[in-house]
Amino acid sequence: TITVLGGYAMTAITAITAQNTLGVSAVEVLSPELVVAQIEACAADIGVNAVKIGMLGSAANAHAVADLLQDIGIPVVFDPVMVATSGSALADPETIVAFERLMRIATLVTPNVPELAVLGGDETMAARGVAWLAKGGDAEGPELEDRLVVPGRDQIIWRAPRIDTRHTHGTGCTLASAIATCLARGMGLVDAVTTAREFVRAALLAAPGFGQGHGPLGHQAVTQSRS
Repeated sequence: TITVLGGYAMTAITAITAQNTLGVSAVEVLSPELVVAQIEACAADIGVNAVKIGMLGSAANAHAVADLLQDIGIPVVFDPVMVATSGSALADPETIVAFERLMRIATLVTPNVPELAVLGGDETMAARGVAWLAKGGDAEGPELEDRLVVPGRDQIIWRAPRIDTRHTHGTGCTLASAIATCLARGMGLVDAVTTAREFVRAALLAAPGFGQGHGPLGHQAVTQSRS
């Protein structure tokens, strides 16, 4: 996603998973010291224009990342990953509590329907004073609705027909990564979300059909269509 949209991706691995389109069969969480070392190594040498946070693996990792990003001064997009597309749990209650610190740091939080409920819903998010994009892909119905809520502004709503496919593995990660890349390139928040949504929809339509469960998106096909 980041490469296709013109960025250079540097990944700090927080956990190693054994998974396929049917689910996650094993997880080994890395230490917060190693996670921080990865981030510092990239930032000190190449530099960073935006940060996207996804699966953290543990409360210790969440706190370590929050410590590191406290005064970073660049866009931070936080995808509060709690459950994989396959249904596997990826964050325990202690880790979810630690999300509070990351939400305060984030430029944008991108919860899906169940994640938003766990985080307390619209009223609680508003009380935190954070900006969030409520993703509607997990809601019922033939039309999707995504809502961007920024404190002090009118909310912006995007609506689109649901794409009928089971190949949705990584949609949230793709969206958050795309938003972060667009912000790094200097786009405003609304334009970044608009571009990211269009990218995700194109990748869903281009899904190669791999696997027996929730297969991956077709990022490569989007690359070819943009060339």
